[in-house]
Amino acid sequence: MLMPKRVKHRKQFRGTMAGKALRGNTITNGSYGLVAMEPCWIKSNQIEAARVALTRYTKRGGKVWIKIFPDKPVTAKPAETRMGSGKGTTEYWVAVVKPGRVLFEIGEIPEADAKEALRLAMYKLPCKCKIASREELNASVNAVSAAAAEGGEQSENE
Repeated sequence: MLMPKRVKHRKQFRGTMAGKALRGNTITNGSYGLVAMEPCWIKSNQIEAARVALTRYTKRGGKVWIKIFPDKPVTAKPAETRMGSGKGTTEYWVAVVKPGRVLFEIGEIPEADAKEALRLAMYKLPCKCKIASREELNASVNAVSAAAAEGGEQSENE
């Protein structure tokens, strides 16, 4: 299971998952990737299950990159406990995922095998995902950033 070696603060607030992923939204290492379509928390055991599904299908051929890390502690109190007496203990670790975030990348393997392996890994995750190639995803990200830059220039000119 993935978890940080040490943390500055043992317990965190729940936070929000509003907005789209601004970082980690491009495929940098492999040829194909698994992209989140909705916000969610992904537990460390779910990341591990998806990784095992990827490597089993590819028979340890090709390369797999995990682009998320569970660095947020989630606490829970025991069942049938009265209110009060502080926050519960850390039960598990999650990675906060926003729409557009690349979760896994796979490379050095034929396209059909890569897409099937990513499809199997998708079933292990709690959110809707899509399979994207490096070219199509990076082209769409570049188009969005160019449109945003162009919009910013127009407002300066006015």
